[in-house]
Formats: sequence, C-alpha cells, structure tokens
Amino acid sequence: MKDFFYGIQDLFVDGLFAPFDALRALELESWFGANIMSWIFMAIGFVAFTYWMLQLKKFNDNNEEDKSVTSHSYL
Repeated sequence: MKDFFYGIQDLFVDGLFAPFDALRALELESWFGANIMSWIFMAIGFVAFTYWMLQLKKFNDNNEEDKSVTSHSYL
C-alpha cells in the first residue's frame, strides 16, 4: 500500500509539477516570464468580465429583465 502512495507522489512531483519547477527556476532571470500563468489567467478573467458586462448592458437596453419589486409571502 505504501508503494501506491509513493507512486502518486512520483507522478505529481516528477511529472505533473515539472513545468512549475521550470517556471520557478525562470524567476531568477525574468519575473514576467515566471508569472506567465498568472498573466494568462488575469487576461482570461478580464475578457470574461468584459463579455459579461456587455451582455448585461445588452439585456438592460432591451428591457428584458423583470424589475418589479416583489417580496416573499412570509415577509
């Protein structure tokens, strides 16, 4: 059973996390290069936020949203 967990450790440490080890070594040469994953995720988030805001504006301009003020019966 112990070999099973060592196998999982080898998979992650030696295999799946190897690109992140390379990015960590790159940090000494280029900070921007080492943080490329963060830059990519920030760009994806910015594009998604912009798209979402444009969709909200489109629906607001078409008056498709029900804006009537109602409350629940228990209030």
